[in-house]
Amino acid sequence: MSDADAMEFLRCGFSGRLATIGADGYPYCVPLLYVVMDGDVFLHQARARGHLRENVDGDARACFEVDEQDGVFPYGRFECDTGLAYRSVILFGEIRVVTEEPVREAFCVELMRKYGPDGDVRPRSFFPRLGDITIYRFAIQRMTGKQTALPPLSEQWPARDKTKSPNVVAPGASNGVTPAPSPGDSVSAG
Repeated sequence: MSDADAMEFLRCGFSGRLATIGADGYPYCVPLLYVVMDGDVFLHQARARGHLRENVDGDARACFEVDEQDGVFPYGRFECDTGLAYRSVILFGEIRVVTEEPVREAFCVELMRKYGPDGDVRPRSFFPRLGDITIYRFAIQRMTGKQTALPPLSEQWPARDKTKSPNVVAPGASNGVTPAPSPGDSVSAG
C-alpha cells in the first residue's frame, strides 16, 4: 500500500493490537481501540497499573497493527491454492503516557467521535472520569501497509487456474487436474 493509503486505512480501522516489550524480554500484545491525531496513534486503558503500563515505562519501543479481512478465495486446483483478501498496516515507533490535559481531552473527543453511537443525545465533550484512564501516544517512526484485493469470480478458480504448482498431479487424477466432486459426493475437511 502507498503511505497515503496505509494512513487512510489506519484512520478508519476499528481496533488494533499494541505490542510492547517486557522487562523479561517477552513481547506483550493487547487489542485496543484507538484514534489518529496529529499523525500519531492515541490509545487508552484503565488507570490501574498493569502489564502494559509496566512495559511502556520500561521500554518505549512498540509496534501497532491494524488489519481487516475481506474473504478467503480459491485461485488454483489444490487446497493450498487458497488466498486471503485483506489489508493490514504495521507501525513501529515509541509510546509514552500522555499527561497534558488538553491533549487528553482532545483524545476523548476524537474517541467518542469515532466510536460513539450516531444520534447520541448525551452531553458532548464532558468526561468526568478522565482521571480514571491512562492515555498513550504512539509516535510513528515507520509504517508498512499490505493488501490483497478480493479478485472477481472470473479471476478465481475454477474460472481461472492460477495453481502455484501446475505440473503436480493430485492423487486420483491422471492429467494433473483435480476432479470436481460429483453432486452426490460428500466433502470432508479431514
